[in-house]
Formats: sequence, C-alpha cells, structure tokens
Amino acid sequence: MKLTRMMWYAGTLLTTLALLAVSATAAAQQPAGTARMRTAAPGADTSRAERARAANLKAFRGIAAKLSTTPEALANAFDRARVANPKLSRGNFIAANVLADNLGARRPNITTEAILSGLRSGRSIGQTLQSLGLSAAEAKQARRAANLRVKDAEQRVRDEDKRARAQRKDGHNR
Repeated sequence: MKLTRMMWYAGTLLTTLALLAVSATAAAQQPAGTARMRTAAPGADTSRAERARAANLKAFRGIAAKLSTTPEALANAFDRARVANPKLSRGNFIAANVLADNLGARRPNITTEAILSGLRSGRSIGQTLQSLGLSAAEAKQARRAANLRVKDAEQRVRDEDKRARAQRKDGHNR
C-alpha cells in the first residue's frame, strides 16, 4: 500500500514537472506578441481583473482539495496549458487532471500531460483515453467516475460556502 502511494506521488510529481517543461518549451517557441494570456487593458479597472482572478481561483478550490494541490497551482497550470492549447476548456483541463489522478496508479502511461496532448491534437478525451490503452467502455466508465468526483468536489465547496455564510449571519445577528 505504501509503495503504491509512493509510486502515485512520484508519478504525480513527474507529471507536474513534465507539464512545466512542456509549457516552458511551448512558451519559448512562440513568437513574441502571440501569447494568449489575458491581461488588463491599459487604464482598465484593475480591481475587475483581480476579481476575475479570485473567481478563477475559487472555481478550482473544490477540485484542488480532491487532487491534493492548491487552487493557485491548478490555475497556473491551466494558464500554461491554455498557452499551448488556446481551445482548451476549464472542464477538459479539470477532467484531464482527475482522470490522470484516478487512472494513473493502475496505468502509468495515463498522465495529465498525455491527455492534454491528445486534446491539443484535436481528439476528444474518450479518443485520447482509447489511444492510451483503454477500451471504449473503460474510457466511458472512467469519464463518468471523473465527472462524479468533480461534482462531489463542487458540492463540497457549495456546502462549505453555505455554512460560512450561515456562521457570518449568526455572528451579525447576535
């Protein structure tokens, strides 16, 4: 059990390092001025940009806890992945991370970077999982399990927020 857990952590660490290396390479190869990072326009309300960044971090809060990472790390990884694949959606990014987390221990070739690479080449997540050795039925089952895990994480965050609002309200009424 401990060996499996250590292998999982090592795989997760290697995947993260590979993601960083690929994103750095992609950013270095891109001509100047073509990066698709969102920045505030000169003279624009910077507090709006800060609110957008805070909302983005909040959106990653639940799944980050499930993946044993921080919302900031996930948001930064998403930004780097978007540089490499501008069409990447937040949902597909989260699904790639959750699928790699769920399947990576049993199938070391299924990593976040491998799934993101498949998406970058124009394949769907199911097609990518099949190209990594899963059958169509296994890919469908893995996708459903990932969706349930994401929904559970989002529900936990909503419940935590609801409890926090109730506690603040009780504090103001006293």
